[in-house]
Amino acid sequence: MLILVTGGAGFIGSHLVTALVAAGHEVRVLDALLPAAHRSAPPILAGVDWRHADVRDREAVADALRGVDAVCHQAAMVGLGKDFADAPDYVGCNDLGTAVLLATMAEVGLRRLVLASSMVVYGEGRYGCARHGAVRPGPRRVADLAAGGFEPVCPHCGGPLTAGLVREDAPADPRNVYAATKLAQEHLAAAWARATGGRVAALRYHNVYGPGMPQHTPYAGVASLFRSALARGTAPRVFEDGGQRRDFVHVRDVAGANLAALNGVDALPDGGLRAYNAGSGEPRTVGEMAAALAAAYGGPEPVVTGQYRLGDVRHITACSRRLREELGWRPRVEFVDGMAEFAAAPLRAG
Repeated sequence: MLILVTGGAGFIGSHLVTALVAAGHEVRVLDALLPAAHRSAPPILAGVDWRHADVRDREAVADALRGVDAVCHQAAMVGLGKDFADAPDYVGCNDLGTAVLLATMAEVGLRRLVLASSMVVYGEGRYGCARHGAVRPGPRRVADLAAGGFEPVCPHCGGPLTAGLVREDAPADPRNVYAATKLAQEHLAAAWARATGGRVAALRYHNVYGPGMPQHTPYAGVASLFRSALARGTAPRVFEDGGQRRDFVHVRDVAGANLAALNGVDALPDGGLRAYNAGSGEPRTVGEMAAALAAAYGGPEPVVTGQYRLGDVRHITACSRRLREELGWRPRVEFVDGMAEFAAAPLRAG
């Protein structure tokens, strides 16, 4: 198949392009090379049709879609950014860009889409209270965070909660601008599918890490921020108390999830969107990840700061059973091995 990868020069996109070529697909890349992720054009694999253009450029998108069999839509601004002033850029890149892509796909009759979504659509993860069962805590209060009270409490009794694995049927509850745009991308794709009879596999990535992450940028993930600090010879700064639970999944496993979704999207019903968590299934705390990365790099050891960011959630870890059972995907990279590789791997200039 000829696959269009939007954002194919980016961190995840470039690994996906490599995996698609290795699997025997023809690949076309459309990437705007936004400065937040790219200081210069990265190398492109031989034989890949490279287009330097913005996904919001309808003419460029129409040209890129000619002859294409399916689209892997990776193009997006990611991360929490700097502050709310970034909101127009996030909405423009993520939601307007997705709308232009989908409208153009509708025009040319293209019906297969794999969408890069995110765990952030859930907000906080799954929690249970000993008295009230499954509960959904509200946003954490500034006064509690400032006092070091990082754990959410039961909204009914104020008691402690136990964190669990979130499934795809959990209600969406985006808690920052980036999260809101990722959920909007899913809604736009679902509307497109209903209107055109298309099929969408939406992969809700958890904390992706690995070689080629952008460095020195507020838009990168926490693993990249820690790795950049180590490269500068400074200690990774761990916010809150380091006890935040996440699911760190290697970028090559995420690329494999995209291949599995491409192979399985034709089995979805016409006019439907199916969401899949893409996580390792092995939750770790942010403090554990920082310590493992620092140890593999050779120090310095992480510093726990007690700082916090509004819009961050406390615990969000994946149940990826649906992706495993329905599409036959399995993560291959063990946490310890992945962190050792990441500690030694070069980062891209951001």
